[in-house]
Amino acid sequence: MTYPLVAELAEAGIFVTVSCRVLKLARQPYYRWRNAPVGEADVLGAYRINALHDAHHDDPTFGYRYLADEAGRAGWRMSRPTAWKLCAQAGFLSSAQRRRGGKGKKAGPQKAVLRLRTRLAKWGW
Repeated sequence: MTYPLVAELAEAGIFVTVSCRVLKLARQPYYRWRNAPVGEADVLGAYRINALHDAHHDDPTFGYRYLADEAGRAGWRMSRPTAWKLCAQAGFLSSAQRRRGGKGKKAGPQKAVLRLRTRLAKWGW
């Protein structure tokens, strides 16, 4: 994040407008950040991710539902959709997660090409 740099330059005597113009930043978000550098929701999310990480570290086979239950037992209650969102952001995957793949449809317009070839064959091309 470049806002701490703008703050350091402002302390050194360089105008915020000049710093923001050179760094191609808008001033309003800088002042918003300066008034409240870290929001309450960000702090709460960080504590919840930490609780999910501790639960995931203890048993990596747990999915997000069990991780949410374990975090709730540790004192960080959250809904399952919130736990899923935070686990997806942090990259916590169950080690027992089933991988699907392999036998789906092949990529590309094979059916359309085949149809065109049969029509062209009927017309004698």
